[in-house]
Amino acid sequence: MCKFYSYIVLAHLEGTSHTHTLSPGMSALCVLKTRCFLRQVLPGLPAAMHRHYSLDVSAPLLRTQGYVDGRWVSAASVFPVLDPATGKEITRVADCGPAEAKQAVDAAYKAFHSWKQCTAKERSILLRKWFDLLTLHKEDLAKLITFESGKPLREAVGEITYAASFLEWFSEEARRVYGDIVPSPAKDRKILLLKQPVGVASIITPWNFPSAMITRKVGAALAAGCTVVVKPAEDTPLSALALAELAEQAGIPISFTGSTATGKVLLKMAADTVKKASMELGGHAPFIVFDSADVDKAVAGAMGSKFRNSGQTCVCSNRFLVQSGIHDRFMEKLGQAMDAELRVGHGSDPETTQGPLINARAAEKVAHQVSDAVSRGAKVLKGGKRLDGSFMEPTLLANVSTEMLCMKEETFGPLLPVIRFNTEEEALAIANASNVGLAGYCYSQDVSQIWRVAEALEVGIVGINEGLLSTPEASFGGVKQSGLGCEGSKHGIKEYLEVKYMCFGGLKP
Repeated sequence: MCKFYSYIVLAHLEGTSHTHTLSPGMSALCVLKTRCFLRQVLPGLPAAMHRHYSLDVSAPLLRTQGYVDGRWVSAASVFPVLDPATGKEITRVADCGPAEAKQAVDAAYKAFHSWKQCTAKERSILLRKWFDLLTLHKEDLAKLITFESGKPLREAVGEITYAASFLEWFSEEARRVYGDIVPSPAKDRKILLLKQPVGVASIITPWNFPSAMITRKVGAALAAGCTVVVKPAEDTPLSALALAELAEQAGIPISFTGSTATGKVLLKMAADTVKKASMELGGHAPFIVFDSADVDKAVAGAMGSKFRNSGQTCVCSNRFLVQSGIHDRFMEKLGQAMDAELRVGHGSDPETTQGPLINARAAEKVAHQVSDAVSRGAKVLKGGKRLDGSFMEPTLLANVSTEMLCMKEETFGPLLPVIRFNTEEEALAIANASNVGLAGYCYSQDVSQIWRVAEALEVGIVGINEGLLSTPEASFGGVKQSGLGCEGSKHGIKEYLEVKYMCFGGLKP
């Protein structure tokens, strides 16, 4: 094995003034108790849900500081991390500044010179060790996700499995970074194309998948031979630091996802020094149900696609388009499914399927979209109420039209608006009337129609008769303003590689 130091930095971005691809603002955790007791007070929810909930995980995973240059480091100022279900403080996280950010990048650059010299097999083995550790500690890691993001525990366990799968996948892809030998036009030379790591990668991740969005990017970067500086969302730093602890145990040195607006700012900053950038940004996914669709499968797909993580995923269906011939049956069965399957509460309650949104502002946005739609003629069939704190009732809207806010902007919450349409051409025109294009969904049993619609949808990911799409084996990326590049699959590692042309001349024919 080659030897190197471990460099993991997990940071909080304080505004955007110090943000660029190699030196984001940093933060570290401090003053974290091993066991945190929280009381849930949710007057807008059933009284049975007003109970005590506790975050109880193994002490090594509750890291209190950031990790820079092989050391866990503190900082002078702090900010709170809150349980979005209760509004109660879990712990306080220390803010570091530009000086610490530069220290992190310098350390990662130093580690890069030894990490890139490791063989692909050596990097593969270490990534596999990290995968094994995530799998071993998945229950505790899931609890951290639930308490800092509100995600129901069952979904949080699923996220850890998903997060670990990227480390497994890229541990295997590390050994498949092939170059090329190209036939030369001259007899006295050989043409070789080599693939080499780009260097230090700055990874900026969101709060809605606080573990999986790290491993999907970091796994690819490390497999390629890059070292990494990670900036997690300020709402969910605990999951990131727990991953850092396990990466350290595995012996690993430790592009960006978030809102579209933030992505544009970062891209402008990266352009100043011609930094390579890969970005997965916003989505506004259409979910089209044609007359030939299996209604039960379409309803099941809508439930999974819309209400996973309370509607807070980039590939959540936002705009539901249902053809006239099947519309009424779909709406009836969808309403029945919502009544039977959705339960609002604290994420640690095993009966909960719908936790809180990440904060009160997110709930206010959903409530505003509902009130706007109602004012323009929409009808509330289910839910529609803003509950206390960060909670919002899962909501089903009928009589929706394209001028409503919910059809123009990404919701990121449990709102399901349905438009009735008549023709395939009409559905595609509505679906493609967006400046973003991450995911789209189509339910039909007409094979010719499936091919036409799949090719015509202006998105990077298409689900045909399937509402849950993500897997490490497949590419993840969008078109239009939904981002640059892709993650996952055999293509994900390419974002962290450069191609070098080598001409070997002077050979005797």
